[in-house]
Amino acid sequence: MKIVIWDWNGTLLDDVQIGIEAMNILLRRRQLPLLTVERYKRLFTFPVKDYYAAIGFDFDAEPFEKPAIEYMDEYFRLMPQATLYKGTKELLDWLNGQNIKQIIMSAMEQEALEKSVAELGITNCFSDICGCSNHYANGKVEQCQLMMRKLNIQPADVLFVGDTLHDKEVADKIGCCCVLMAHGHQSRNRLETSGCTVLDDFWELRRWIEKNL
Repeated sequence: MKIVIWDWNGTLLDDVQIGIEAMNILLRRRQLPLLTVERYKRLFTFPVKDYYAAIGFDFDAEPFEKPAIEYMDEYFRLMPQATLYKGTKELLDWLNGQNIKQIIMSAMEQEALEKSVAELGITNCFSDICGCSNHYANGKVEQCQLMMRKLNIQPADVLFVGDTLHDKEVADKIGCCCVLMAHGHQSRNRLETSGCTVLDDFWELRRWIEKNL
């Protein structure tokens, strides 16, 4: 293992609660059932348009782009409340000490992603920070494949760390190993259906990496 590719939201950034709070603002405006943490982790998925439909949005009544932009306005208003998961900085520093290159690959819009990482003081931990060109979170398979070609990265050298089944899908598409963190946007039960390693925190992840270096 020479490279760790990190997902951002729900993997390094603990933004689950603000994501739920932001969405519940939209649901209240439309008199739709509110999200609990359990319901959210059961229904959240990529592309996020499918998640919106699953929690009650009617795209015959309004285009997806309307609540998507509305959600991002609320999310970014709440974003200063989000913090890194416990042990994040220690793990990132340890990996750098092992001469393991680190990259962020996120469905978040590029400028917003860079701003979020910078505000939490960890930009210098990563060789590359790769986001999307818009706020619609359609997924990141193509952008990850493009990045792999651009940086001439060999899949056998990579560990992909995420928190959703989509992260496992991305890892499978590029042919690399994947570990999923159960502290993020999807439930452990859902993640375990992927067949890959599912861990609860970054201390467990460090032990796993030490065994697999």
